Amino acid sequence: MSSPLARAPIAWQDIAWILLALLMLVASGIGLRDPWPADEPRFAAVARDMVASGDWLFPRVGGDLYQDKPPLFMWLIAAALSVTGSLRLAFLLPSLLAAGGTLLLVYDLARRLAGREAALAAALTLACTLQFVLVSRGAQIDATVCFLITLGVYGFARHLLLGPTWGWYFVGAAASGFGVITKGVGFLPLLILIPYGVLRRRGWQGLATIPYGGWRWGLAPLGFLFAIALWLVPMLLAVLHRGEPGYAAYRDEILFHQTVTRYAAAWHHVKAWYYYYVEVIPLLWLPWPLLAFWLVPHWRRAWRARDARIWLLLFWVALVLVFFTLSPGKRGVYVLPAIPALAVAAAGALPAIFPRRGVARASLVLAGVLVFTFAALAIAEALRLPRVVALLAEEGLSTDLPVATVAISCALAWLAAVRWRRLLAWPLVLGALAVSFSWAIAPRIDPVRSGRAFMQRVLATVPAGDTLGLVAYKEQFLLHLDRPTVNFGHRRWRSGDAETADAANWLAAAPDRVLLVPDALLAPCFAGTARIQPMGVSAGERWSLVSGVPDAVCVARGDASRAIAYPAPAYVASHPAPAHNR
Repeated sequence: MSSPLARAPIAWQDIAWILLALLMLVASGIGLRDPWPADEPRFAAVARDMVASGDWLFPRVGGDLYQDKPPLFMWLIAAALSVTGSLRLAFLLPSLLAAGGTLLLVYDLARRLAGREAALAAALTLACTLQFVLVSRGAQIDATVCFLITLGVYGFARHLLLGPTWGWYFVGAAASGFGVITKGVGFLPLLILIPYGVLRRRGWQGLATIPYGGWRWGLAPLGFLFAIALWLVPMLLAVLHRGEPGYAAYRDEILFHQTVTRYAAAWHHVKAWYYYYVEVIPLLWLPWPLLAFWLVPHWRRAWRARDARIWLLLFWVALVLVFFTLSPGKRGVYVLPAIPALAVAAAGALPAIFPRRGVARASLVLAGVLVFTFAALAIAEALRLPRVVALLAEEGLSTDLPVATVAISCALAWLAAVRWRRLLAWPLVLGALAVSFSWAIAPRIDPVRSGRAFMQRVLATVPAGDTLGLVAYKEQFLLHLDRPTVNFGHRRWRSGDAETADAANWLAAAPDRVLLVPDALLAPCFAGTARIQPMGVSAGERWSLVSGVPDAVCVARGDASRAIAYPAPAYVASHPAPAHNR
């Protein structure tokens, strides 16, 4: 039988508060900036080219097959672009919707397990979690993965704790499958079956009464495989049908190298085993590390009571952390999907914790750190300290008004909390920071951060009759092109200096060709014989336009077939679609 709490109606005013938090912390500023490196330009470019080419099965970046990630997240951006006609709006919509969905799932599951007041507290605390806000405000793939993993955990919890509900059991597994075709770690909700089996065997309280055996337990692998097959089967059939080596290499790369090999023998982002526990959780999971002082006694009492409603989720969170700890490759965003389950496990204690004076003081101090940081930055710039001025100038901030605006907004929010309710200091200051950054800072640094100003300078320099080629380009460059170009593949650094040789071969074939090359790659193919025109700095590198005759040895080594013709984009990042494309 379901818990009596499961029959409590949804309070729509709670939903309104959650959506208000989402609006301030995540949605503020959407449409005011272009995609920013490192990940956003790549996903936006892939999605834009899907819409332009009509080929949604095989993602491409710059015309080259992109095999690092499955396509579901790019599909979502492409769908949003098809509806809105604006890349500035479309590239952030999937993360915004995923964040809203995650908050509502946490609210509903916590409401069923711990009651309405606890549910609202859990959802709003999650909305104010630093990492959740940072990731949800960007077009990283991880916000969508977090939603799908949370949906998977939600489905399994509805069945294992509040069931039996075999439909939700199937949904939980299917969500895991959709998570896999978004990012390989989407299978993580399935791990909840391990602590469930242990807790049930040991007779813990709070588990649903579900008969052992029966064919319906097979719904989980069925749902999981069904969701994956929606992409995997058409992709494999298309690889066989097209019969080209490039597609077979795409299949092998995405199914093996980017999954098993990336986890077991990571080639970048290699960190020590304690990385998450020292560098990520203490800072990016705020305010949860501070709340742990009051949550741990609550969880200890639940342990003594053998309460599976709390500890099933906590054991799953622990398994997620262990899973990512065992891989040598680590990034802070990997552990984001554990936070929503942690919020549900904490929900029952929050209504009793939040009235405590110590919690209010902690909120005030934590928010004060943010206020102090931005106030110090604004003062340092007002005093024209060289290092601070140079740092801000690199981001395109040449006036102290935007930084001062953020500092003043955060300070006013902090003072309002002191006057009104100290517990709200952290969410109010975080909200003030999100809104003021979105409107005062982001639009000013966007031309530099997005690469738009740099590419406008490059395109204005290259004569209209010449063909521009891009060497070792950054994905954000593709978003601001206004003409057909040529490139030599995506991430060719894996092949050593072959890309510069291919580019030299292409450049030497006709006099009306120009290359954009990072200065670090000018030697040996271009440094001695070609004409070089410096273009400045973008993405932390100096770039130059190269024309004329390159080194003859490089020309001889180059492969002309590696040149990829990239057509003029239908959607330029900072502009709406042309009328004929709508």
